Amino acid sequence: MHAIEVEQTDSGHQLVWREVEDPVLKGGEVLVSIHATTLNRADLSQAEGNYPPPPGAPHIMGLDMSGEILETGAGVEDWQVGDKACALLAGGGYAEQVAVDHRLLIPVPPGWTFLEAACLPEVYLTAYVNIFMEAGFQPGETILIHGGASGVGTAAIQMAKGAGGRVITTAGRPDKVETCRDQGADLAINYRSEDFVARTLEFTEGEGVDVILDMVGAEYLARNISLLKVKGRLVFIATLGGAEAIVNIGQLMGKRARLIGSVLRARPVEEKAEIIRRFRQQFWEQVEEGSIRPVIDKVMPVAEAHAAHERMRAYENIGKIVLKVR
Repeated sequence: MHAIEVEQTDSGHQLVWREVEDPVLKGGEVLVSIHATTLNRADLSQAEGNYPPPPGAPHIMGLDMSGEILETGAGVEDWQVGDKACALLAGGGYAEQVAVDHRLLIPVPPGWTFLEAACLPEVYLTAYVNIFMEAGFQPGETILIHGGASGVGTAAIQMAKGAGGRVITTAGRPDKVETCRDQGADLAINYRSEDFVARTLEFTEGEGVDVILDMVGAEYLARNISLLKVKGRLVFIATLGGAEAIVNIGQLMGKRARLIGSVLRARPVEEKAEIIRRFRQQFWEQVEEGSIRPVIDKVMPVAEAHAAHERMRAYENIGKIVLKVR
């Protein structure tokens, strides 16, 4: 099969579509012919050598995919050859085929294309586990979602609104702010031209928010904590603005607030399967009726993965960048 490999050069790295060894199917796995995969910011870090895959995972990038089952391994009874599925991966999506544990498969929703289905696993499950399982978001609560026009951000807006919450988002361009509103945000703030703390406090009449989903990290830490209500929860899913900061512990104690660090990729298969089960239990009806549907920024051939990475690195995308494999 062919896959994207990272080729180191004197000036950095290149992503090259070349022939590699076929995946080896194990018991409990299925072999999938990949139709599409998507970009996630973790892919950029891996390509730069800063985010190696977990032990046992493929070295090939790609944390999600959609396609058709080619073969089933021993012990797999609930999936058949020819079934259309998407899946959460620890790696291997930038390729023509991947072997994946059957517990991580999700059926392609009715009426969805393979391009749309590839967008489902990584960002929706990331948003779900962090907002609903880690932070315990409840109907009637208010959430602040940073990076609201990203893949995770747009997924988070849809689910938080679908769960009966009030949603505030930040984004860095007028068109990204408009996308957040289109996805259901009650307030969308351009953080480049507005003070998101002041705007959030104005909107909430000084109360602040119950939950914050943050991928910025250190740069936003003090401001985020200042916005938390009593018993508020701040969930970190990335550190794009730095990984180290000073914390006012007294402020946390006074608010009885919780800081939560979270990753998805390195979790055991059993945990990921439980996340999928609970996501489908809570939101699959909304997926099928269309109120939850991914925002696609651009579809590019998988051989153009390097250009796709550059688009994401420059924060040009709104929603998901999809790589078309077939």
